[in-house]
Amino acid sequence: MEKKNLQEMLDRIRAELSIFYEIGNAMRSTLKLEEILFIILTGVTSHEGLGFNRAMLFLINEEEKILEGKMGIGPHSGEDAGRIWTKIETEKMSLEDLIARYRHYKKGGSELDKIVRGIRIPLREDGGVLALSVLEGMGFEVTTEEARQKLAHDPVLQILKTEYFVTVPLKAKDKVVAVILADNIFTKKPITKDDIRTLTMFANHAGLAIENSRLYEQTVYAANTDSLTRLWNHGYFQYLLTEELKKAYENKTPLSLIMFDIDNFKNYNDALGHQMGDQLLRDIARILKTTCDGQGDVARYGGEEFAVILPNIANGKAFDIAENLRKAIESFQFKGQDVQPTKNLTISAGLATYPEDALDKEKLIYLADMALYEAKRTGKNRVCAYRSR
Repeated sequence: MEKKNLQEMLDRIRAELSIFYEIGNAMRSTLKLEEILFIILTGVTSHEGLGFNRAMLFLINEEEKILEGKMGIGPHSGEDAGRIWTKIETEKMSLEDLIARYRHYKKGGSELDKIVRGIRIPLREDGGVLALSVLEGMGFEVTTEEARQKLAHDPVLQILKTEYFVTVPLKAKDKVVAVILADNIFTKKPITKDDIRTLTMFANHAGLAIENSRLYEQTVYAANTDSLTRLWNHGYFQYLLTEELKKAYENKTPLSLIMFDIDNFKNYNDALGHQMGDQLLRDIARILKTTCDGQGDVARYGGEEFAVILPNIANGKAFDIAENLRKAIESFQFKGQDVQPTKNLTISAGLATYPEDALDKEKLIYLADMALYEAKRTGKNRVCAYRSR
């Protein structure tokens, strides 16, 4: 009997080492945060991994002092679970096969994932069990009815419809960077001490992978942003436009490009000095980014010129967006704007659209610029679309 128990323990250790080795290799293959999170949660839920029904990951936002739902992997319903698990079994999908499905996952995302991404949890003692996992730096095991009843009013647990679960903090250099919640909501399989031990061991590796990924993305962000305005810089604008045009071509969708220029910027700069000019550029950038939020990517093209890339947006709607941006600038009370010839600070804009006006990046930029020059020539503080010239 003792020999049998020893063999079972050795088999379990071998299985755990195999899982950690395979997931570790996958995590070393990328530094992109979304891919890292997908690999981690796939490892927690895969039948060849830790085997939980669902896994949800929440990242710490230190600036806002909240936990943000970042990703959820697992079925949304019992019917969904049966369909997914039958497919995995029929196709004999390995952990490696499941990790390789990231591109497919990225296109749609599950219902669970959408729910998780909408969750924001304040990092306070009354923020619920997930917040406490961060604040106390330890996991919680809710595997009995008594423990579940104590947390019956936790709003996040109600949203996730979870009953018996485990939370585990993910640490990097003794600092909690994220929390995972895992459960067996559909199979009702009991969560054992071995399950929790394995998940905790795995969390230590996952925390370091997340921290390395975030440091990498911060470095990439710093390299691709304009130091003054914190918008995308010219080089990254060129890269983004190239990539978005590829997607527009593949998906047969429109893409519009708006070029903006501050009217009489030299006059403002000469009258009030470069420091005031710099502050004006920062203010304009903030207004453009806020007004464009969720619709497109804003970049500083150079000097006092800005660009907005609008994927999946045709000429008519793009014109309305450009007008909204122009009006937002015109109505804002900028410091020192009385020095301008019109006693107001304004912008002019030019617009061109793929594929109606141009089929390649260089021509699209050129035509948007030509439309901008037309707006300048015909009185400034206006939007001109290339097709309307």
